[in-house]
Amino acid sequence: MARLAGIDLPKNKRGVIGLTYIFGIGRSKAAEILDLAGIDHETKVMEWTDENIKFIAKMLQDDLKVEGELRSEIQTNIKRLMDIGSYRGIRHRKGLPLRGQGTKNNARTRKGKRKTVANKKKATK
Repeated sequence: MARLAGIDLPKNKRGVIGLTYIFGIGRSKAAEILDLAGIDHETKVMEWTDENIKFIAKMLQDDLKVEGELRSEIQTNIKRLMDIGSYRGIRHRKGLPLRGQGTKNNARTRKGKRKTVANKKKATK
């Protein structure tokens, strides 16, 4: 089993798909890595040689930010937006969507479960 960047890659998947299990690597970046390593995209992860795995591991360590390092950088960027009080930072702080989506009807993923507000009762005479 190939272990890269602290992640066990699924051995029965194609290399391009297997690399996407690492946070920060998508399909295009995975294809680029395999091209540089000289591995066919259709080759399964279990068929990789030790030299291939070492080359990919070295490349991930030297050239790319993945997993913990990338997550911490993203969190730092979000914290910076919140500290300077930008629009996006305020939306992060309030837990609302920050890319222009409306919130009247949708945005349940960001806002959470509905909190029902009761109507005021009419005064009886």
